[in-house]
Amino acid sequence: MTLISDGGDAPLSSLSGQLSPDEVNMDLTMCGLLVDRAEELAQLYADKGNWNDVKEIWFDERLSNRSTRGSSQKIYRVLTSRFKNAPTALPNPSVLPQVFDQCDTSRDKAQILYLYLVSDDSLVRYVVHEYSARVARGEPNPLDFSNETLSTILGNLTYSDGSSFEYAESTTERWCEGIRSVMREIGVLEGQQAVEGDSPSVGTIPLLVALDYSFEIGDEDWITAPRGLLYLFQPEQRWEELFDRAATTTAWEYLELHGDLDLRPSEETYSWVQDGGDS
Repeated sequence: MTLISDGGDAPLSSLSGQLSPDEVNMDLTMCGLLVDRAEELAQLYADKGNWNDVKEIWFDERLSNRSTRGSSQKIYRVLTSRFKNAPTALPNPSVLPQVFDQCDTSRDKAQILYLYLVSDDSLVRYVVHEYSARVARGEPNPLDFSNETLSTILGNLTYSDGSSFEYAESTTERWCEGIRSVMREIGVLEGQQAVEGDSPSVGTIPLLVALDYSFEIGDEDWITAPRGLLYLFQPEQRWEELFDRAATTTAWEYLELHGDLDLRPSEETYSWVQDGGDS
């Protein structure tokens, strides 16, 4: 198994034995990215400024619309976990409505929310790391999300206590379908029946988020392994094009340092959110 490293010369390093069984959850069996509901929660948080008020309003509205309390609780717990546990390298949930306002499509929003999912869910992150490594190695058909391939990847997982991944087959199959639903939302898979996909196109706003995230979470050599682009399964031959696209916005620029061009945020990361635009 492989893991995208936190920096250094090599973009990939070993992950085997890094997870404990308690870290693994299977919530994806019922919840994907849920873009509309995640956007609603982020707007409530931006308006109210605290999760207690958000929770009260959320459940009042759900019950008035005759949603089941159990379903509402699960969705609330899953989505707020992603927001509350988000690293500072991602936009604070309070500014997500501003970020979403600049997105052109629902897919743009999904690609941004996907980074919160990967950051929060250790099992999803483990699987995404493996697919990112397959893309980086140039393997044929690297983005095969069939049950067979996903089950093989999960079967290779060894926990820190030496035990192996073990769930009922039906649960694993539902989780695999959940992963495929996420891949459809971010543009890797096209169509309900597809299990083999391609690296997705990346909109301008998710590109800026992915690069700001990569810059914040990496070290001075972040550009040799941009975490956000790797998570979005962008092969290395696309990076220069994506860097150039970012540099055409006001958010990022090329600077000449020691005779080399270096890509850097024009101001602080995510300052483009407060500035109200990327152009």
